[in-house]
Amino acid sequence: MMFQPPSFSVLQEHLNAPTAADIERVLRSPHLEAADLAALLSPAADAFLSAMARRSAALTSQRFGRVTQLYAPLYLSNLCVNRCSYCGFAADNRISRRVLTIDEAIAEAAILQERGFNHILLVSGEAPKALGVDYLEALALRLRDRFAAISIEVQPLETDEYARLFAAGITGVAIYQETYDRTTYQQVHLAGKKCDFDFRLATPARAAAGGMREVGIGVLLGLADWRAEGLALGLHLAWLRRQFWRTALTVSFPRLRPAAGDFQPLVAVTERDLAHLIFALRIFDPDVGVVLSTREEPRFRDGMIGLGPTRYSAGSCTVPGGYAHPELDGEQFAVGDHRSLQEVCAAIRQKGYDPVRKDWDSGFQMTDGG
Repeated sequence: MMFQPPSFSVLQEHLNAPTAADIERVLRSPHLEAADLAALLSPAADAFLSAMARRSAALTSQRFGRVTQLYAPLYLSNLCVNRCSYCGFAADNRISRRVLTIDEAIAEAAILQERGFNHILLVSGEAPKALGVDYLEALALRLRDRFAAISIEVQPLETDEYARLFAAGITGVAIYQETYDRTTYQQVHLAGKKCDFDFRLATPARAAAGGMREVGIGVLLGLADWRAEGLALGLHLAWLRRQFWRTALTVSFPRLRPAAGDFQPLVAVTERDLAHLIFALRIFDPDVGVVLSTREEPRFRDGMIGLGPTRYSAGSCTVPGGYAHPELDGEQFAVGDHRSLQEVCAAIRQKGYDPVRKDWDSGFQMTDGG
């Protein structure tokens, strides 16, 4: 069984149907269905953004308390066999390419550890022959005792490969569909394994089936209609909830940023649109983790504290080896928030929230037997 999103034309029909009365009803409802998410994302909901923000904030506080979890990405490689129009790592872009050795990756991780991070996300371009499961397993085995949680955002893998990495100490997987619109997907993915829409779509389920404690899904905003993307993402989220109820789930809404190749967004997505998406998904699924990365500017990120997001990146560098060597080029995209971990923590505390660098310990993880 595999999740299959409706076509964008069908999604847009559902989005255009709700009225103001529907939005008012949904905001009073304790439990939401797919049609209710369509109402929250509809044009009719634009007039209710303040009410949605209040509901989103209340649910976030109720489920997550007054805390914001922090993490940092660690880029391992910018080699990639795919030609994705929007990505700085695309195979046809002329950038400096490198794959970190295991020791270089350990050195990068040590810098993040010294800065106070306990959650890291290992990121790479999709070039399995240069950086595959053997590499990730070896690295995880050396890092597992140094961090509270290690996640990966790499090429899609098979279920048995995810199980192998979980045994090595990797606890989470982030895998974004980029766009749920098949037509746009084919338009922006020009070559490489990533052209296979369905294989990528099934990846979160394979990661969950492989035992990963957490799976993150998301869309790259700026490729297609953001309302339809949000509805498709919510439907995917709900499907994963039903199929893998033991797996923690997160959602992310990265907006396109300047990168090598000079790709321009196909559609405009404003900060207000992004906030609307976050509020709608939080109200639809009060327990989902919501990620807001350093792609966004400090002003917007600070303004969203407590309103829906539960996880922020900080002090991010998207160049492999860039923490030890800031002079290196070859970034995936230009970040929007250049503040250090300490500066982001200060902004969170100023809003009356607690920045959390560790939220669980493997010693408390339960097994099926007990």
